[in-house]
Amino acid sequence: MPVAAPHIVSDVMTAPAVVVGPDTPFKEIVCVMARRHVSAVPVVSGDGRVAGVVSEADLLPKEEFRCHEAAGSGRARRGPEPVKAEGRTAQEVMTAPAITVGAGRTLAQAARLMAAHHVKRLPVIDDAGRLCGVVSRGDLLKVFLRRDEDIEEEVRRTVVSYLFPRHAHAIHVSVLNGVVTLRGPVHDTSLVWVAERLVGGLEGVVGVETRLRGEGPCTGPSRSRGDGRRGT
Repeated sequence: MPVAAPHIVSDVMTAPAVVVGPDTPFKEIVCVMARRHVSAVPVVSGDGRVAGVVSEADLLPKEEFRCHEAAGSGRARRGPEPVKAEGRTAQEVMTAPAITVGAGRTLAQAARLMAAHHVKRLPVIDDAGRLCGVVSRGDLLKVFLRRDEDIEEEVRRTVVSYLFPRHAHAIHVSVLNGVVTLRGPVHDTSLVWVAERLVGGLEGVVGVETRLRGEGPCTGPSRSRGDGRRGT
């Protein structure tokens, strides 16, 4: 079945990435993040490997505990946050080890990794473990910018013509705002759920609705799903 390969992380990542070194001073990190409009930066060692990540959350303890230190109670509490409040370089405030994703991973895999670790962006590494870019939540959503016309063409080419070759000419495919609707006769209604799953798994599809019916005169609509859920 000629289904197009899913997008992978390297297709949508930002490269080159904005990075800092382990010895980058605290204030310079803040300047870099403000200048480049990013909320986190990978900390990269001399060999190009990711040592950790510095995010806004890693920098905020400096301000949060500033008044405590001024009052002489800065060392009364120990733990990750007070320790980071005393950090002066990227190495001292970064979160390590970094959660990274391979450049060849699918967007779905990257999304699951972000969700599992509650992060908004991931450093992207190549096969040698060196940084090659950064992927954010916004990058993963780029597939939903795909034109309805392109989705329609792929549905016809990779699903309809494959599952229903006898009725491909009679099946109407329409796409509106990423929601795919299939209408028409089919020779085997048991394949309708397969069509739903395959169409729902295509890049950029928001939902699937089927109005496919058996070709017999007494056969009613096979299935109809208008819940807007993508097949997985």
